[in-house]
Amino acid sequence: MNATPPTPAMDCTETPFGLHSVCHTLRSANADLERFAWLGDQLAIAVWTRDTEEAETVYDRPGHHTLSCYLDGGYRTERQKMPGRYGAPARLCALPGDHESRWWVRGHMHFMHLYFLPEHFTQRAVQELDREPRELTLADRTYFEDARIASLCQTLANENWQDPDGLLRTNETAHQVLSLLLRAQGVRRTDASLTGGLSVATRRRLREYIDHHLGQTLTLSELAGVAALSEFHFVRMFRTSFGLPPAAWVAQQRLERARTLLRTTALPLARVAEQCGYANASHFSHRFRESVGVAPTVFRQAVGA
Repeated sequence: MNATPPTPAMDCTETPFGLHSVCHTLRSANADLERFAWLGDQLAIAVWTRDTEEAETVYDRPGHHTLSCYLDGGYRTERQKMPGRYGAPARLCALPGDHESRWWVRGHMHFMHLYFLPEHFTQRAVQELDREPRELTLADRTYFEDARIASLCQTLANENWQDPDGLLRTNETAHQVLSLLLRAQGVRRTDASLTGGLSVATRRRLREYIDHHLGQTLTLSELAGVAALSEFHFVRMFRTSFGLPPAAWVAQQRLERARTLLRTTALPLARVAEQCGYANASHFSHRFRESVGVAPTVFRQAVGA
């Protein structure tokens, strides 16, 4: 993922993609914001507390996806269209950006929200599920259970977001949560149009070719040749099927491979740069810092095994 530098904790009303609607909804229903932070990559996280006799909460197409995990309480909270089903610690809700819902909230609740854009979710589809981004969206699920996701959500909530290393670890964990969520709660969009893109075989061939040649210089002409298309048609069809232009996709894959190598190996930076297709260690460090917000050595110290 292309990243923006992690920033200090901030009020969630100061946001670029509509979080003010969720914050206003919760605050108007007697919820207190304990903590909020941007994690980089336009991912945001918050921990909320609510204590109320009874209150109605209405979410109306916030535009961004939300994963909610109950940390404590919630035993008397129910979604109005699902009476008799209540929350509890470690129970999860997946709320897509276009969803509408009404809830009765009673008693004590302590919960974490992870906020993310639809493209954070769907751009993983090609590499992780061999599906096109335009095919998938987040399911609308209430009180589902997933032990791995719930455990990672607890890790997110326990991390120190004020600490730069803590923010980096939280960003890494958030991406892990989104990968698991894609597999468990990704559903086919009913309004998706799958015309105008690459064939499944061509998309797979391109993905494998790029993966196998990330350490080399890749040109538009070369990739168009792999797809047996003119450069003009290739660019348009690639973007339709991959969700990004060719150059942006290649850059994203190089960054992801670099993050993996820094996290899981002790390779010198020059070797990481070579395996990811950067000209040299200096060029790699510049690109990595530009995208992630910190130098590769800092990233490795914070999240490496």
